[in-house]
Amino acid sequence: MKYIAKYFLLGVLVAMAGVRLRAQVTNLVPSNSLVSAPASNYDPDESVLTIKTRVNEVNVLFIATDKHGKFVRNLDEKDFAILDDHLPPQSIVNFRRETDLPIQLGLLIDTSGSVRARFDFEQDAAVSFLQNTIRPNFDKAFVVAFNGHSQMMQGFTDNGALLSAAVHRMHDGGGTALYDAIYRACRDQLMKDHEDRPSRRAIVVVSDGEDNQSEFSEAQAIEMAQRAEVIIYAISTDDSGLVLRGDKVLQGIAEATGGRAFFPYKMKEMKNAFAAIGDELRSQYIISYHPANFEADGRYRPIEITALKKDLQVRSRKGYYAPKQ
Repeated sequence: MKYIAKYFLLGVLVAMAGVRLRAQVTNLVPSNSLVSAPASNYDPDESVLTIKTRVNEVNVLFIATDKHGKFVRNLDEKDFAILDDHLPPQSIVNFRRETDLPIQLGLLIDTSGSVRARFDFEQDAAVSFLQNTIRPNFDKAFVVAFNGHSQMMQGFTDNGALLSAAVHRMHDGGGTALYDAIYRACRDQLMKDHEDRPSRRAIVVVSDGEDNQSEFSEAQAIEMAQRAEVIIYAISTDDSGLVLRGDKVLQGIAEATGGRAFFPYKMKEMKNAFAAIGDELRSQYIISYHPANFEADGRYRPIEITALKKDLQVRSRKGYYAPKQ
């Protein structure tokens, strides 16, 4: 009998020690860990809903102009129709005019031998643009010179003097790898994962569009810009007065990303082109929505935004790539 009592007492002590050990282990688990809750409190749909909320909100910046090309800045959500993957959105989350988001801007200047005739004037126009666009302590820009290779002249900064000095350090000469410059600028500098707050991401390319040395293709450059949700503006350096192949390239890249191409045949028109880009960056709308039938499958989904009012034109990016789970 005494042995039974001893074993009983020993069992009680072991059980009590197990309870204390479990309590200590429980206290060591951080509150944000991935340890599952007890089955009685677990909602199998809760985690799925959290994931969907994170990945399926789409934000699109766009502009609206009248038949004369002037920006229209007093429109509401009801003035537009939107299709995502050919279907109306499941719901609209937000719609507003967007004038105060910080700008993350890349200035890519073609320094190849084919732009030599107007190179000095282009540098001066680019410096004036940066000084008038980048607001200290708010916006940031980087400067890349490219010919057969890309060279980062100045990384992200809001310092106008550093940006100006970077532009003036450029020297012309060499071939042209336009697609590589766009691809790498979007991938390495402007992907959303690299930012710490919402912003407008844009690239201004100054080039004749005549690529002859890129490793990446035009389609790959456009895809990378779309993945990074970057708007590309192009200013042609071609002063021939003819519509050349390079002009069509610049037009295509700009349109695919929701931007615009400029063809200033006279040197004095280049500053006007830069000024128009600066104005456009402050004259945008943003719409946020949940797409219908959304799947996080990495597939390209086309976007179409149209104005319901007569004689209004809308310009936005043509689509986006869904995230991949």
